[in-house]
Amino acid sequence: MLERRLRGQLESIEGGEERIPILADEGFHTSLAQLPSYTPHQTVAEGERYVARLRQVPRYVAENVANMRRGTAEGFTMPRVVLEGYETSIVSHVVANPDSSVFFRPLADLPESMPAAEKERLRALARQVIRDSVVPAYRAFGRFMTDEYIPRARTTVGARDLPGGEEYYRRQVRRYTTLDLTPDSVHALGLAEVARISREMDAAMRRTGFTGTYAEFLAMLRADPRFYPKSGEELMMRASFIAKKMDGRLPSLFKTLPRQPYGVDPVPAHLAPKYTTGRYFGAPLGGTEAGKYWVNLYDLPSRKLYTLEALTLHEAVPGHHLQVALAKELTGLPEFRRHEYISAFGEGWGLYAERLGLEAGFYTDPYSDFGRLTYEMWRACRLVVDTGLHWKGWTRDQAMTYMAEHTALPLHEVRTETDRYISWPGQALAYKLGELTIRRLRADAERELGPRFDVREFHDAVLRNGAVPLPVLEDEVREWVRGVRATAARGLTPP
Repeated sequence: MLERRLRGQLESIEGGEERIPILADEGFHTSLAQLPSYTPHQTVAEGERYVARLRQVPRYVAENVANMRRGTAEGFTMPRVVLEGYETSIVSHVVANPDSSVFFRPLADLPESMPAAEKERLRALARQVIRDSVVPAYRAFGRFMTDEYIPRARTTVGARDLPGGEEYYRRQVRRYTTLDLTPDSVHALGLAEVARISREMDAAMRRTGFTGTYAEFLAMLRADPRFYPKSGEELMMRASFIAKKMDGRLPSLFKTLPRQPYGVDPVPAHLAPKYTTGRYFGAPLGGTEAGKYWVNLYDLPSRKLYTLEALTLHEAVPGHHLQVALAKELTGLPEFRRHEYISAFGEGWGLYAERLGLEAGFYTDPYSDFGRLTYEMWRACRLVVDTGLHWKGWTRDQAMTYMAEHTALPLHEVRTETDRYISWPGQALAYKLGELTIRRLRADAERELGPRFDVREFHDAVLRNGAVPLPVLEDEVREWVRGVRATAARGLTPP
């Protein structure tokens, strides 16, 4: 695993990938804005270290801008079409009052035990650094984006169109799937999965009582107001209820559960307009914050309710929170293993977690079950669209049309998701390929173990090592199966 990680880092450096440190919906500057959530601030020394880090923001921004300038000179840039409205994620940090900055938040919430004089000293330091360093750095980055980068960004959309693009995309496929697959084989698998799931979606549609065509059903779902929240509060309440309901079902599916809790919060306003519909953000162990399941409240008419169960199970539990929090609590691992995130494993688990809702009593409403299937279809379409865009020469419109015709995603989400795939070649392949691997390993284990198969033990076997490449996961699950069979052969009770 260490060799794989180091080789990937070397390939990234040799390929000059630092020239594009942004995506369609986030980037180095939005990751920087998460610093307050990940920084301890319980002591004076921790507060001073935090302020010292803020002083380095101008240098950090300048280094990224220098890399991006080299990218524009060499034709290695983000596609211009996905950067429309990008300035929103930057200008929200150009504030007149330092107290309103997200970077001031840790200093506004210092512990009661800290002497009042020290609190005021730290807050005064933070205000000065935010005003004199952080805000000017974001202002300069915003000017660079609007005046230099976006006008000079490339007009093509595929990774194959970049200098050295074919090898770059092959590398991205290997990186995000952890498998030795060709773009053509991934495209073919995606087409097969789309065909299979289409048949299941058609059956689910008929269970709702709808008698029209599939296209008419999608049009009805996109237009009928009963499928969309009337307020942000309603959306948050529904998401929170689903998450809490699943909390109560976890012991039936898992032997080992994490100690760290999680909450349900809205996507921050500075990210929301171009952000995905929901996402999980972890928190450090021993800190004062829980993990966060973010729900996007921007453009409520595009936030459908019939997919909310699938989204919540993916991002919260039994999906990313359970998986990530368990990994943090593992002991006896090197640090790089404890904090590793491998997309094929993590996102594959998230998609597998959506399906676990069937075993936990979710998706009883036929529209919600159709929503689950459209989420699975969405991930299958990614195999087709990602390889189509970056390997087969598809246009942005061609990709959006394919997504709109095969999923029930609102058109706003079709556009933001397509831009995400354009800006992040290969990452979208991880979900379906990871899920298919986990499902195949479970089916093999059920067949080999018969009545000795325990789904709670299987889930422990999958999660007990944290994030691992899919070939390693396969070895570990097969080793667990051999252990159960050997124990049964000796007439012993499985541990």
